Amino acid sequence: MGLLRAHQLSLRTARFCLSSVSTPKSWLSTKPAFQGDKNILLMGPPGAGKTTVGKIVAHKLGLPFIDVDDDVLEPTWKMPVSAKLAAVGGQRFLEEEGDALCNFSASGCVVSLTGSNPLHAEAMQHIRQNGLVVYLDVDSEDIIQRLTRMKVNRIVGQEAGVPMKDILLYRTQFYEKWLDVRVLCGTGDTVEEVAEKVLKAVRRYQNHDEDTYVSTRCDSAGLSNQKTHFSDVVVEGLAADGGLYVPINGLPKMDAREWMRLAGMSYPERALVLLEKCIHPLDVSALDLRTMIFNAYGSNFLTEAVAPVKHLVNNQYVLELFHGPTASFKDLALQLMPQLFTHCLPPMCNYLILVATSGDTGSAVLSGFSRLSGADGTRTGVLVFFPEGGVSEIQKLQMTSYKEGNARAVGVLSDFDFCQRTIKRMFGESGLTGHLAVEFGTVLSTANSINWARLLPQVVYHSSAYLDLCRDGIIKFGEPIDICIPTGNFGNAMSAVYAKQMGIPIRKVICASNHNRVITDFITTGEYDLRGRPLMLSSSPAIDILKSSNLERFIYHVSGGCGRLVKDLFTRLDRQQHFQVPEPLLGRMQQEVLASWCSEEDCLAAIQSTHTQTGYVMDTHTAVAKVVSDRLQDGSCPVVLCSTAHYGKFAPAVFKALQIQNIPEDPVEQLKTLELSASTPTMHREMMQCLKEGGRTKHTVCQADYSVMVEEVESMIQDCFLKVI
Repeated sequence: MGLLRAHQLSLRTARFCLSSVSTPKSWLSTKPAFQGDKNILLMGPPGAGKTTVGKIVAHKLGLPFIDVDDDVLEPTWKMPVSAKLAAVGGQRFLEEEGDALCNFSASGCVVSLTGSNPLHAEAMQHIRQNGLVVYLDVDSEDIIQRLTRMKVNRIVGQEAGVPMKDILLYRTQFYEKWLDVRVLCGTGDTVEEVAEKVLKAVRRYQNHDEDTYVSTRCDSAGLSNQKTHFSDVVVEGLAADGGLYVPINGLPKMDAREWMRLAGMSYPERALVLLEKCIHPLDVSALDLRTMIFNAYGSNFLTEAVAPVKHLVNNQYVLELFHGPTASFKDLALQLMPQLFTHCLPPMCNYLILVATSGDTGSAVLSGFSRLSGADGTRTGVLVFFPEGGVSEIQKLQMTSYKEGNARAVGVLSDFDFCQRTIKRMFGESGLTGHLAVEFGTVLSTANSINWARLLPQVVYHSSAYLDLCRDGIIKFGEPIDICIPTGNFGNAMSAVYAKQMGIPIRKVICASNHNRVITDFITTGEYDLRGRPLMLSSSPAIDILKSSNLERFIYHVSGGCGRLVKDLFTRLDRQQHFQVPEPLLGRMQQEVLASWCSEEDCLAAIQSTHTQTGYVMDTHTAVAKVVSDRLQDGSCPVVLCSTAHYGKFAPAVFKALQIQNIPEDPVEQLKTLELSASTPTMHREMMQCLKEGGRTKHTVCQADYSVMVEEVESMIQDCFLKVI
C-alpha cells in the first residue's frame, strides 16, 4: 500500500472516530432497523399530516406512537389545546408549550410534534437529544387546503390580518433549522405515500454504510470492507487505483410530483433539496449544507436567478452559466465545492489542491477557495497549472490576479492534457505523496471535475433549467428536452446524464466539440484514438482537450457498473493511446448522447449570425453548441444550449466574429468596446472589476517537465504551510 493511501486511511479512521463521538451509535448499529432508544420526531406545519403519518409509521415499525397535542399537552394542562390558546394568547401559549415539552421524555417512539414546537429553541434542543427530526416538507397550498377542510382559519402566532400563507412561510425558517432529514412531499401525495417516504428517509439515515462510493475501475469482486463515504471522496479526489469515484447505488430518482414542488423554488432552494438527497446527512448535516449553499449562491452572483434560462430563437434556449464571480459555468460548482471540502477535512493535516485548467477552472477554483475564512482557509492551499499559450488573455489575467493568500497560478509551456496528465502522475507516485505527507504534513487533492464534489453541484443547474421551462409554461413536466453542451473533459455532459438519472426528462445529451473532436469521434465510432493526434489551439480553449477524464464515469454508467471493463479500457489508453468499446456498449452510449463538432469558421459565423438575428452575443463555446445543435437537433422538443462562459472572456474572437475594427490592446478597454456592441447579455461587471484591480502582473512560467512541476508543488507547500508547521 502506498504511503499516501495509508495516510488517507488513517485520516479516514480518525475522522470516523471523531464523528462517532457525536453521532448516536444506535442509529449506526447493525441491529434490526429502528430498534433502540431513539425517537422518530415528525415535524412540520399544521395540516402536514404528522399525526396520521406518524400512526402509520409506528404501526409498520411496531413502535409506540405519541401525539404531543393529545398525549403531552392536554394531559399536562387538563384542557383542550384550543382552549389553552384562547385562554393565554399566542406568546404565552408558545412558552407554556415549550415548558411542557422540556419535561417530556420518551424512548423508542414515533412522536408527532405540534406545528409550533420548533419555535421554542430550548424545547427542541431537549427533545432532539434523543431523536431524529424528520421534516414533512409539504407544499403551502396543500396545507392551506387541508386547514380549510379542517375549518382552521388561524394558527399559533398568526396575528389578525396576516394571511395563512405568510405565517406558514415565516415558520419555515424554524423547520429548516431543526431538521435532520427532509421528506419532500409532492403535491397530492397521500398519507400512505408520505409514510413510505418517512420510512425510506429514516432507513437511509440509519444505514450510512449503504450510501457509499466506488472507483470506476473496481469490479464487484474487488469491493473491500472499507466503506468510502462522501466525506472521504471529497477529500481524496482520485481513487487509489486511478479511477474516479461514483455513488455505488447511483443517484436517487425523484418522482414527478417531487420535481414539480421544486419548480416554484429559487435556485438555492432547489440545490438544497437535490443535494440533501445526494449527500448523506452524517457526512454533511442538513443545516450545514443549507449554510454552504446559500453562501455559495448569494450576492456573489450577478443575478438572483443564478443560472437563468433565456429564449434564443425558435426552439432554442440558452442556459446562462456565466453570472458567477469568474464568469464561467465552473463557478456553479466551485463556489460550493471548497466549503464541502473544508467541512470534510480531517484534523491535523494540510491540503494542497492541485488543479489543471484549460482556462475557466483555474480562476473559479482560486475564487472559491479564496472565500474561505478562519482555520480552514489556512490549512488549504491551491496551485493551478495552466497551458501558458492555451488560454485567453483575460482568462490568464483572472488567474494571475490572485497574488495573496495560499493560492498561485503557474503557466506551463505545454497543453492542458500535459498539465492534467502530470497532476494524475503526482497522485499516483507514492514516493512523492508519502514524502509530502510525512515531511510537511500535507496531502494532495484536486478540484477538477474528477473530484465528485466538483461534478455533483453541476447536476443542479441542468435540473433547474428544465424546471424553469416548466415554471414558465414552455413545457409540462414529463415532456422531453435536449441539452447541448460544449464539452472537452465530459464533466458537464456527465452531470446532465446524472440529472436524467434523477428523473429529469432529458431525451438526448448532445456533445459539441471544436476541431479537437475526440469526443465526437468516440461517440460516433466507439473508438478512442490519441495516436499521432496533436492538440490544436482554438478560439474555444476551454474544450481544447484530447483526454477526457469523465468518460470513465460515462462508460461505467452505460456498462452497468463494469469496473473491470473501465480499468481495461483506460489502462489500454494509457499504454497504447487507443481503445475500442464493444458494439453493444456503443449502442447504449448512443442511446444517451449524440455528438458532432464545429469548425473555427462556423463558430465565428454563428456568433455573427445570432447577433444579427437576435442582438444576443454568444461566447465561442456557446457558439460551438449552437452550430452542433442546429445540425443534430430535430426541432421536435426544446433544446437548451449550455452557455458556459461570458463572451467577454474571449473578446478577440468575438471582435473578429462581429467584424469590429480598431480593437484596443488593453483587456479592460476591450470589454468596454464590446459592451457598446452587445445589447444582451450585459457586460460582466465583476470580471471587469477583477481585471481593473489585478492589472498585468508577472507570474511563474515553467517548462513542461515533471520534475520542474514537482518543484513548484514543494515550493508552494513551503510558502503556504511552513509557517504553520
